[in-house]
Amino acid sequence: MLLAIISDTHDNLATLAKFLEYAKKNGIGDIIHCGDVAEGETLEYIATHQGHIYVAEGNMERGYQIEETAAKLGDKVSYFKEFGQATIDALNIGFCHQKEVALARLQSQKFDFVFYGHTHKPWLQTVGNCFLANPGNLSGTFYKATFAILDTKTKKLDLKIVENL
Repeated sequence: MLLAIISDTHDNLATLAKFLEYAKKNGIGDIIHCGDVAEGETLEYIATHQGHIYVAEGNMERGYQIEETAAKLGDKVSYFKEFGQATIDALNIGFCHQKEVALARLQSQKFDFVFYGHTHKPWLQTVGNCFLANPGNLSGTFYKATFAILDTKTKKLDLKIVENL
């Protein structure tokens, strides 16, 4: 399965639309969002994607009804306060907004991949046998708008730049 990892959309619907169009055309299955969706309506827009949506709370969600919107969307969205995890195609995947939270979980649990956001800067490093990665941001703030695609069969992770789509 092709899995998309996004973060820090900050309600930028223009880049989000480009991402969702790419996801549809390229057979992306599920989406992991590493926080800072911002408004509930933006989460509803992301949930128009055919796959499952996993969302970790970011620092911009406080007071924006993201948790209530996720509950309203039912089985379509899995919402996690600080740290989420899912087993997808036998890969143990963790995700959150803050790198410090990601690093703390790496010390206490075994993961194949852990994704985080917040810094808006794409990043990849290995910690033991785990890939720790930041997909960048879809808002295009501070850095170009980017996201990551993980092929769960080959474990290959690719960074995509929205302006190059």
